[in-house]
Amino acid sequence: MIAVLFGVPGVGKGTIAAMLNKKYGIPHISSGNLLRELVQKGIAGEDLKSIIDKGYLVQDLLVYKIVGDRLKEKECEKGFILDGFPRTVAQAEFLDDFVKQKSTNITKVINFKASEKTVIKRLGGRRMCSKCDAIYHLQNIKPKKAGICDKCGGELIQREDDKPEVIKNRIEVYKKQTAPVIDFYEKKRLLADIDTEKPIEEIFEDTCRAIDG
Repeated sequence: MIAVLFGVPGVGKGTIAAMLNKKYGIPHISSGNLLRELVQKGIAGEDLKSIIDKGYLVQDLLVYKIVGDRLKEKECEKGFILDGFPRTVAQAEFLDDFVKQKSTNITKVINFKASEKTVIKRLGGRRMCSKCDAIYHLQNIKPKKAGICDKCGGELIQREDDKPEVIKNRIEVYKKQTAPVIDFYEKKRLLADIDTEKPIEEIFEDTCRAIDG
């Protein structure tokens, strides 16, 4: 099974992806997390950190490299859940070529939808573990101990690109550069729209129904 999750930043892709990982037993691959790992390890320069922090898209060639390498790992042989990739039509074409070489197909492309007001509210309250990247929310997904990750005990932080001054730019970048990818998959009849203005359990159920067909 190969599922691709779409939606503006803060719509809930990461949360649902983690739930899908538990249900289907295939890896959740976040291109954003892979890029942030490069920054944390000091492999990438300050330019990459600046691009991420300001909410802009990273150049395609670097994304191809890190995502492509991850998808070639043995863990991904039975499928994977993509979160944050592809972000451009060129990246979607790269993914098409990749799955064809593996003699498989994309199962479903999920397009999560929410109002801009909802997205801004969600991003403003989101916190991420500085060690394991687990996602929490100050209102919806609270840790057992304030500021501490339930899973590994790491410190919970607010990502630079989740701060109010960056959020609106991220949304605009998505609309201009990623929205055309929706049309790309709609023409292939792979797209399923999911309303995320509802409880997380219902969103998850709707997503599973769309994937299972």
